[in-house]
Amino acid sequence: MPGAHGPVTLVADAGFAVERGQTLALLGESGCGKSVTALAIAGLLPEGARVTGRISLHGQDIAGLDEKRMQRLRGARIAMVFQNPRASLDPLMTIGDQIGEVLALHSDTPGRERKARATQLLVEVGIADPALVLNTRPHELSGGMCQRVAIAMAIASQPDVLIADEPTTALDTTVQRQILDLLRDVQARLGMALVLITHDLGVVADAADRVAVLYAGQVVERASVQALFDSPAHPYTSALLAAVPRLDPLQKRFAGIGGQVPAPSAMPQGCRFAPRCPAAMERCVTPPPQVQRAGGGMARCWLGEVAQ
Repeated sequence: MPGAHGPVTLVADAGFAVERGQTLALLGESGCGKSVTALAIAGLLPEGARVTGRISLHGQDIAGLDEKRMQRLRGARIAMVFQNPRASLDPLMTIGDQIGEVLALHSDTPGRERKARATQLLVEVGIADPALVLNTRPHELSGGMCQRVAIAMAIASQPDVLIADEPTTALDTTVQRQILDLLRDVQARLGMALVLITHDLGVVADAADRVAVLYAGQVVERASVQALFDSPAHPYTSALLAAVPRLDPLQKRFAGIGGQVPAPSAMPQGCRFAPRCPAAMERCVTPPPQVQRAGGGMARCWLGEVAQ
């Protein structure tokens, strides 16, 4: 990504894999690179930004595809649901026209059958009166309804991978649960891989199979959900877990993580979390820590070597 003093790397060493039918959560606080990673996978990075590594879909490196070929792939095999559902929909078009446009671009549904298919998609995402919704515009719908419409559009071509970027953030608690249940149901029916981007550990515990924890543009830990909650291997993961509010009358203050995520142009030479880490050692300052195996996953931390 271009910067004031030359190119800036926003995300590096962020390797992970997700299998068909599996849900992988990308977890981390704001500014850690979760959304940039998702945009890179979908080929939606802003102008001037580029991928220098490899993004593989069924063995094919899609990072080097030109925009024309990426447009054919995006929506057909890789789909994305955004954080703000209303902003991701065209305010001037009816819901029926928007779903019909997706079907025209990414499916072989004949024109005369698109309205029926759009109606079916709205039924599949739990909309009770699809005929009415087809003729409405986004501003006439609630946030939860807009998110259901966005999911219907995303699954219209039955993609291999669905990326959901903070899909419940703007919704109230009851609707959040409904959207997570809907994503689970859609995934089970279509057998697709789901990449769920979140900073909410409750969402991770409820919806994910595996987790990749991002900090300052790096994956610092990968683990199964159970292993992550039972025995986190990286101090950053431990700090995130400790910061979760609990219904404990003895807890007078919430635990926090001091400091802030470093700017992409001023990354520490060693461990990127070292300036905020309560367990930091002299060797954490430089060089960068080696990746350690941890309970079937990995952790980018010297403490794993010490424990061995």
